Formats: sequence, structure tokens, C-alpha cells
Amino acid sequence: MIHNISSSFHKFVRLLRLHPHHCHYSPQTILTVTAATITHLCRTMATAVDPSNTRLGWIGTGVMGRSMCAHLINAGYTLTVFTRTPSKAQELISMGAHWVDTPKAVASQSDVVFSIVGYPSDVRQVILDPNSGALSGLRQGGVIIDMTTSEPSLAVEIHSAASAAGCSAIDAPVSGGDRGARNAALSIFAGGEESIVQRLNPLFNLLGKVYYMGAPGKGQFTKLGNQVVIASSMVGLCEGLIYAHKAGLDLNHFVDAISTGAAGSKSLDLYGSRILNRDLEPGFYVNHFVKDLGICLRECQNMGLALPGLALAQQLYLSLKAHGEGDLGTQALILALERINNLSLQSEASAIGKP
Repeated sequence: MIHNISSSFHKFVRLLRLHPHHCHYSPQTILTVTAATITHLCRTMATAVDPSNTRLGWIGTGVMGRSMCAHLINAGYTLTVFTRTPSKAQELISMGAHWVDTPKAVASQSDVVFSIVGYPSDVRQVILDPNSGALSGLRQGGVIIDMTTSEPSLAVEIHSAASAAGCSAIDAPVSGGDRGARNAALSIFAGGEESIVQRLNPLFNLLGKVYYMGAPGKGQFTKLGNQVVIASSMVGLCEGLIYAHKAGLDLNHFVDAISTGAAGSKSLDLYGSRILNRDLEPGFYVNHFVKDLGICLRECQNMGLALPGLALAQQLYLSLKAHGEGDLGTQALILALERINNLSLQSEASAIGKP
């Protein structure tokens, strides 16, 4: 995109030299336009994003990233991808994506680079590493979109570094789990320059619905607030199932009955049946949720906030990690509640009602 705008600009200057009477300014004055001004033009006047003029890069093809990246390929975009485990990108490669061996190589072949990795340390490495990070390979005017749930302060740091390099950065973590990623139904929380977010809407719309939340870092603050709500919701869901089991209720019937009342929730819809079917495969890893809740608690400390429900949920999820269950999905919280109460939802009999 930058090359096209810069080329058109210089053609315009050559035209003015041939026909100076058509302009009130001399060609010499126009030629004082700096690279930063051209970058600004790229940011604010670029043509609409579409497969014909925008090359995409993708860093991280795990449970979420693989499906999200596939939607962009299916929409006709050219994708360059990097993942630490090449085999995880094989499905995307078979769809037409090009795999490279560093985030820098991804960025050097892209106008817009997405990242969705595990931890803030991973975000820092794949974006800011001076030797191999994406920002070191991105041309002026390029955009980095980090969709990892990470630290708001890191999002601000990335935005500052990108701006200094003549690029843009958007923090855009997502909610909706693996099902939302597969169905292109994610909620996307965007922080950064609103004009950039609006220009990227054609891309976000292929993944879900984007909500502009404000300045750099505000997307991350929104996602962390989202995790606070989910944490206590998951505790409530699992405790409700434990209670219904001990009361001798049919759990499938119980879930159906409460789902249409005030207890109905996205967590119940996504995970109720999975828990009952003992499907603990990760749509979102316990390890990553522990990371998110830890960031939430640190932000609470910075704000002087006491959120005891959040703290309790984090302790319960930490107990799963201590039992070697960190690679299970967040619905595995049921295991912690079962252990506390010395029972299992898998058992058919209930002590209540027995002679």
C-alpha cells in the first residue's frame, strides 16, 4: 500500500513540474513533504482494505488462531504465517498460506500483521525483539494487530514503538473461545487509533464483531474485565452442577431447565453440555486463563481494587494447574469442585433419597 501511494505521489509531482500553472505551490515546496507525511497519508487516505491491495501476516496458529487465519484465507487474502511448531500451520499451508521461519519475515511480506500467542513474554518476543520481531520487518505505514490477551502496559509500549517506526499498532484481544473462532463470531475489543480500527473493519468483520474501546491498552483492559466476569460465572456454573448432582437431579434436564431462565449465560451455553459429557478438551486453556486472571489481579492491585470472587476463581484454577491439568479447557474447573466435595458428576447414584 505504501509503495502505491508513494509512487502516485511522485507521479503527481512530475505532473506539476510539467504543468506548474495548475498549482499555487511550486514543485520544490511540494517535494519538502517528508516520509512521515507520506506515512500519514497512508494511514488516513489509503484505499479500502481488500484482498487486491492488502497482504496479511499471521503469527500464532493455535486453537484460536488456526480458525481465524483460515477465515481470512477463505476470503481471498494472501497470508504469510509463522508458528513455533510448523506442523500446526500445515492445514493453513494446504489452504495456500506461506510459512516463514521468523515473525520478522512475516512482517516483511505483509501490510497488516496479526498475532495471537500465549503469554505477554511471547507477545514481546514476536513483536518487539530487535532481531526477529515483527516490528523490525514491517514497512512504514504497516499495522500490527495483537489479539493475545496481554498486559495493557505492553499494548501501550507496542503502540509507542510502532508509532516511532512510522507504523500503527492495535490491541484487539478476543472473546468467544474456539467455537467463536470457528464460526467467525468472536467479540473483538480494539484499542488504539480509531481511524485505523475503522479502516481494518473489513478484516475484523471476517472474524466477528469489533468494538472500539478507546486509546492504546483499552482493548486489553476490556478483555481483562471480560475475564473477571467469566471467572466467577464458571465458578457459579460448576457449583450449580455439583449442587444439582448432590440433590439427585437429572443434570441434563437441570441444564435445559435453567438455561431459559435468569441463570442462562454464555458460559452455560458453551460449557454446560461439555462438562456433562466429560469433554474437557481446550477451547481455552486453563494455563492461559490462569495467566489472564494473574494479570487481572495485578491490575486490581495497581488500581487499589478488591475483587474477592476473582481471587477465589484464580486459586481454584491454580489448583488445576498444580494437579497437572493446565492443558485442559477452562470447563475443567469442575474437577477442582469435585475434589473439594469428594464426589464425581460421573457417578450415577446420589446419596440423597437412599434408604
